[in-house]
Amino acid sequence: MSAPQGRPGPTVPTGPAGPPGHPQRWLILGVICLAQLTVLLDNTVLNVAIPSLTRELHAATSDIQWMINAYSLVQSGLLLTAGSAADRYGRKKMLIAGLALFGIGSLVAGLADSTPQLIAARAGMGVGGALLLTTTLAVAMQIFAPEEQPKAIGIWSAVNALGFAGGPLIGGFVLDHFWWGAIFLINLPVAGLALVAVVALVPESKAPRGDRPDLLGALLSTIGMAALVYAIISGPGHGWTSARVLGAATVAVPALGAFAWWENRTDEPMLDLRFFADRRFTGAVAGAVLITFGMGGALFLLTQHLQSVLGYGPLEAGLRTAPLALTVVALNFTGIAAKWSARLGTPGSIALGMVLMSAGLVAIAEIDTGGYAGTLAGLLLIGAGCAVANPAMAHAIMSAIPPERAGVGAGINGTLAEFGNGLGVAVLGAVLSSSVASGESLSEGLGAGQLVGAVAVLAGGFVAAGLLRRAERVSA
Repeated sequence: MSAPQGRPGPTVPTGPAGPPGHPQRWLILGVICLAQLTVLLDNTVLNVAIPSLTRELHAATSDIQWMINAYSLVQSGLLLTAGSAADRYGRKKMLIAGLALFGIGSLVAGLADSTPQLIAARAGMGVGGALLLTTTLAVAMQIFAPEEQPKAIGIWSAVNALGFAGGPLIGGFVLDHFWWGAIFLINLPVAGLALVAVVALVPESKAPRGDRPDLLGALLSTIGMAALVYAIISGPGHGWTSARVLGAATVAVPALGAFAWWENRTDEPMLDLRFFADRRFTGAVAGAVLITFGMGGALFLLTQHLQSVLGYGPLEAGLRTAPLALTVVALNFTGIAAKWSARLGTPGSIALGMVLMSAGLVAIAEIDTGGYAGTLAGLLLIGAGCAVANPAMAHAIMSAIPPERAGVGAGINGTLAEFGNGLGVAVLGAVLSSSVASGESLSEGLGAGQLVGAVAVLAGGFVAAGLLRRAERVSA
């Protein structure tokens, strides 16, 4: 892949030396994690409100789908663009803009009295969410010295797990006491508090030189990623050969192909494709896609296992997935996972984490105790694996990108997570459907899907660890 003459190649940090951390870095980390948590909770909180929305807004199934998808499609499509904007215009500015947009969108959503209003508000929240997801990780990389970055990213990753587990629980609690709009209005005090704290505490940082905005790259990546994610999430419900899926894929493939061609041609690309020449980067990218593929799909099946096989209600099922998130939080907040990672190194951490997660998925699929015990054992193993592997993977991606492009690195990390999760739900959902269609019971079909997820996670761990180990040897 050739590059234009005179365009400098990416500089990659090679050692732990670096500037000292910000004196208020841990307080700032708490602030940006609070901002992050509001976005993550909203990824799952709407699912428990579906019956209320159907009843009170007279929402059809297609309306419900768009209420959920409008948020995720806009967010996933804008992650790279949001990260690039943060690098160019200032990460603090984009963090403030993200909180403001997310808060305004939450207010409109909470007061909506029709499905079009709620869908539009969710799309606006997706714009704010994209800005928040990219700037929080980028700011964390800027305020911590290199030797503290793994622990900081571990805490950031633990907040992700809290968001996953907390959304259904908070949504269920709120709906037991208030009307459906309250699940959005509870974002307002959190976003307001985070906004004040960001203005007061977070330092501004941006790329030392202001590149011209890559407007064509931003347009192509947004269209391509949004269309790709839409095709993936539409496949299980509408069929992979349906006009809806094929039409979205017909938009996604040319748009992403044109994006890659343009980024390799322009002098100031939003995403420098030569990052992929770095084995550390490609190893982390490959592992991130496979881990989120396996985990996203397997956890989607887990919720069905808890409700359809073990017979728990939505709130009870949410409570019984909490041990996964609590394990991640305990190991990351105490620094235990960071200590393991320091001893094992990045390749070893990723390999160990993937083995633990894969074993957890196998335990859920194969340990048949007639109750929750096998699932609990699997959740604890998955949580331990996530606590070790996810921060190591995110740090590998971020450290393989020049510090001045931290926003783009965070956008890549977020895009991989969105893509892998969506693909995992689609593919493992298809495994479940085909298993049930061939005469297997729902329990057997769910188990088959979990095992496919376990294989993907294990493969991702060894692929990523192998590439990262080779990169370390080359560097040495």
